[in-house]
Amino acid sequence: MSLNGKVAIVTGSGRGLGLAYAQELARQGASVVINDVDAQTAADAVATIEADGGKAVAVVAPVGSTETAKQLVQTAVDSFGGLDILVTNAGVLRDTVLWKMSDEDFDLVINVHLRGTFTCVREAATYMRENGVAGRIITIGSPTGQRGNFGQTNYGAAKAGIVGMVRTWALELKKAGITANAVIPVAATAMTATVPYFAAAVEADAKGEPMPEFFRKEIGFGNASDVSGLIAFLASDEAAAITGQAIGVGGDRLQVWSHPEPAVTEYRDGGWTFDALVEQSALLTGNVQSVGEKFPALPAELQPAQA
Repeated sequence: MSLNGKVAIVTGSGRGLGLAYAQELARQGASVVINDVDAQTAADAVATIEADGGKAVAVVAPVGSTETAKQLVQTAVDSFGGLDILVTNAGVLRDTVLWKMSDEDFDLVINVHLRGTFTCVREAATYMRENGVAGRIITIGSPTGQRGNFGQTNYGAAKAGIVGMVRTWALELKKAGITANAVIPVAATAMTATVPYFAAAVEADAKGEPMPEFFRKEIGFGNASDVSGLIAFLASDEAAAITGQAIGVGGDRLQVWSHPEPAVTEYRDGGWTFDALVEQSALLTGNVQSVGEKFPALPAELQPAQA
């Protein structure tokens, strides 16, 4: 097992993708701190890991505050003697279009996803640096943060911000031997279960059946176990040279997302005045970049049933 003797924290790991990450880390030999806001859910998650021969404890607390971040790290140290791996998975959704999104909807999602990632990574990185641990920081992004998605202003902002922080942390933590990466998962979750496009895949997964090949290959859409292998790999010594990356995974597909680069560069003596931009507007209108994800049409046999 590649993670023997390692200690990991996985936020938001009581169920779903977070639980799958925690279970895989434990399967590879790591002792795991489970985190959830519900005590019974957290206890059940611990029980599944222990039943499989692993070691786990739970911290029941909402992610976002410095206090929760400190509690998570201290629990790892007190229970297992240290901390080597942090996976920041905790999140919530409050989807609605811009003109209907309340301050509360925006603040909650930003607090859990973005601030929660920041506070937990700050606490973990501080411990790792002070104790000479060449640790692994693994954050969770989203295609929405990379491309945008209708009705997800708050979520898109948080996920894009996480990837931005990862690039910065890769620079700041390099000397300490600590890596920081973002995983961009595409998998059956409570969110995708409500999207008609994914209905055939979600239904197959719920029945314990293989997902149609179209989803696994064309869309790169799978289940939680298809993502957890990458989490464990990035947590291992084998990934010591990988940092500052956004890596997509789902179904049978693995992707390394590029960092933003200029699509076109032009220079003009005297700078770009309004009149100059009007005169040469084709430089902008002819290089407009796409937004949102573009999915291929579903094959007829995978079309959702009409009500």
